[in-house]
Amino acid sequence: MDEVRSKQVCAEFGRIVSVRLLPGTDIVNGLKKVCEDNGIHSAHLLMAIGSLSQLTIQIFRPRPETRLGAGYTDPETVPGPIEILGLSGIIFETENGELALHLHGSFCDKEGKVLGGHLVPSGNPICATMDACIAEVAGAKFIARYDEETDLSLFSPEKL
Repeated sequence: MDEVRSKQVCAEFGRIVSVRLLPGTDIVNGLKKVCEDNGIHSAHLLMAIGSLSQLTIQIFRPRPETRLGAGYTDPETVPGPIEILGLSGIIFETENGELALHLHGSFCDKEGKVLGGHLVPSGNPICATMDACIAEVAGAKFIARYDEETDLSLFSPEKL
């Protein structure tokens, strides 16, 4: 039998914030501001759909020089219009107490090609709209901590 390894905490959903980000607003910065405005520090971005003027992502690819042998590429920008087919992620705090977001999504470019990856802050302005749902997590704290095994700062759910 394969070994199962995890870090987990059982918690409950708190408040749900439904939001529409308006044209020109960057996705990461806009969602971060919505969370700050509502005092949310640990949450899931359950879903988002909409459109972008451009897409800036990083893709997890082979990188032999890293401990894992894989890592994110430099940011890649794709000119729009871009359709957001689906977006989700984690909202957490860094070890310094700063609010941060880790978002991944599927997108469609103007030729119909499907793209996916990790969103880069300040590189994804809304074209027409983005409709999203943020679910606060109550009874747990989401924090990014350095992980020696991977040599990365990674999401860690913790009991309050």
